[in-house]
Amino acid sequence: MKSFNERCYEVLRKVPRGRVTTYGEIARVLGSKGFRAVGNAMNKNPYAPSVPCHRVVGAGGKIGGFALGAKKKVEMLKVEGVEVRDGRVVDFEKVFLELAD
Repeated sequence: MKSFNERCYEVLRKVPRGRVTTYGEIARVLGSKGFRAVGNAMNKNPYAPSVPCHRVVGAGGKIGGFALGAKKKVEMLKVEGVEVRDGRVVDFEKVFLELAD
């Protein structure tokens, strides 16, 4: 059986360039309420950048933390066409990817 972290990475692999999802959305798909546990898994991601943890943001598009720093997360998102202003994803509803269960 895969660990919680491995299951998080498996879900995250489905998020393409130019899109974001949330810690809560990944938790929901995994049948959990542990959005903080998802954040912990992202912080310990051994597969970055092939498992793109920079594409995971907080509720409502808030940038949140990143192992390499929030500034680096914003830079990586901008390269992929995701605009960030004042610590939030611009047009969050348009770039948010709701994941299938």
